[in-house]
Amino acid sequence: MILFKKYSFINKSLLAGISLMLCGVANAAIESAGALDPAVQSLMSGGTDELVRGNVDWQPNNYGQLAVEPSAIEAVKPFGSQLFDGGFSGLRADGLNSDYKITPGDQVILRIWGAVEMERVLPVDARGNVFIPSIGPVKVQGLNHKGLDSRIRGAVRSIYPESVNVYTQVQGVQPVGVFVTGFVPRPGRYAGTPNDSAIFFLNQAGGIDENMGTYRAIKVIRHGKTIETIDLYDFLLNGELARPQFRDGDTLVVGERQASVVVSGDVERSYRYELIKGEMLGSTLLKLAHMKAGVSHALLRGDRNDGPLTGYLSLDEFVKQPLHNGDEVVLSIDKRFDTIIVALEGSFYGPSHYSLPRDIMLQDFLDSIAVPENITDTASISMRRESVAQRQKESLEESLKRLESTYLGASSSTSQEASIRVEEAKLITQFIARASKAEPSGRLVVASNDHIANIRLQDGDVITIPEKSDSLLISGEVLVPQSVVYDPRKSVTDYIEGAGGFSQHADDEKILIVRKNGEVRDADDVALRAGDEILVLPAVPTKNLQLATSITQILYQIAVATKVVTDL
Repeated sequence: MILFKKYSFINKSLLAGISLMLCGVANAAIESAGALDPAVQSLMSGGTDELVRGNVDWQPNNYGQLAVEPSAIEAVKPFGSQLFDGGFSGLRADGLNSDYKITPGDQVILRIWGAVEMERVLPVDARGNVFIPSIGPVKVQGLNHKGLDSRIRGAVRSIYPESVNVYTQVQGVQPVGVFVTGFVPRPGRYAGTPNDSAIFFLNQAGGIDENMGTYRAIKVIRHGKTIETIDLYDFLLNGELARPQFRDGDTLVVGERQASVVVSGDVERSYRYELIKGEMLGSTLLKLAHMKAGVSHALLRGDRNDGPLTGYLSLDEFVKQPLHNGDEVVLSIDKRFDTIIVALEGSFYGPSHYSLPRDIMLQDFLDSIAVPENITDTASISMRRESVAQRQKESLEESLKRLESTYLGASSSTSQEASIRVEEAKLITQFIARASKAEPSGRLVVASNDHIANIRLQDGDVITIPEKSDSLLISGEVLVPQSVVYDPRKSVTDYIEGAGGFSQHADDEKILIVRKNGEVRDADDVALRAGDEILVLPAVPTKNLQLATSITQILYQIAVATKVVTDL
């Protein structure tokens, strides 16, 4: 076993950018080490990129993501508005449950058998009594089912003490009309039963006004007095709902919303949360908001008596922060972990995943890795990085969009030219459909000319340490793609002829050599070595030189990013 030796540092400045060099048919296509955000590159070069100014607030002491635009804030719905997307209007309660309390107008079924036989339907009169023949009036108003049975059974047995059985049942309940008013879209009087919920009546009135109504203080008024105050947040969060038994003429009053705070950012869904007096703190808001895992900071914006307020706070600071009506809070995952996870693949000793310091450099890490001495190709190390794959994908998509907009929308001056355009359109459409499915590998070239760039590692990097190889792969537009034993005496042409020669779709002037380290070179500019891949690109079936050049450049781009040739 041997350990990696220290490699000399290429450049003490940060290796910025990942550039794809597509310089014609015969030029090399190589990615340089390192990657910086385009907006940051613009700032470093003195530019004022719109991407920077659109996403970062550079005002003193106000660093962080910008708050939501005013138009977007107005579109944020209040928490709880989804409650009235249900089907309450067609679901009326029958009122026949054990907690129902009898009111005037209800009907009670009475059956007596034994020494006395009787079966009657007894209405509850305005005084709350039922009248039983031979017994007289019995007060039942306010009793539940169990209390009703006990009261009537006692009254019957006071007259017929022996050999008498009693059965009671509430046959039906008296419908009620409840007024719904305040901040609702359709105030009015709505029918229901005494046991229908407040949500049932609110839903008939169109729910709660999203701009002005409160979900936290809905009053039930009877004879001018408030008998219940309902907080719908108790139901939305805990499933608890106050259930007053409504009477005919009761009024539901939805008051005006007093204070609300808009929460956006790294949350499952942006909402306008309503806070009540005594709860105007960040800690209360965090209990209501459905945050994503890993949220670490809050950007607070609002107005105070002494002027606008802006602050970027950690969650520990935010929980103690007083809030005001109209504040906007943007929660963000802005935690910087001290360690990163890096994976190894290929030829090495030890574990395949490492937890490393965030500032570790590639060469420092490689120096600690033991590898098999005689079979490891330490000069062909490469790396896969998710951010590189994303940028390669975005670059490919942008190239395909330009190809589509440039040629599919072109006009024709003659019928002959129009027919040619139709054929070209079919070619372009088919090519775009295939090319858009290409998935870049995110391969980052860190080794060149037996030298490894000393770049800083990032979380999720996958480092490939390949074994030495005695073979060579011929792929792309050849008749028999295959792997063969490397022979230094053979040329590129010899290997292609050994694979059956070019296919009918091949372009014999566009042959790439792909190194094990991910580097891509033109076949005319490099000498073959073991482990290389000979990649033959297809010819573009069009006489339009400009179109052929555009498609060829995209083919190079795909070959560099994926080492796969897209069929035409």
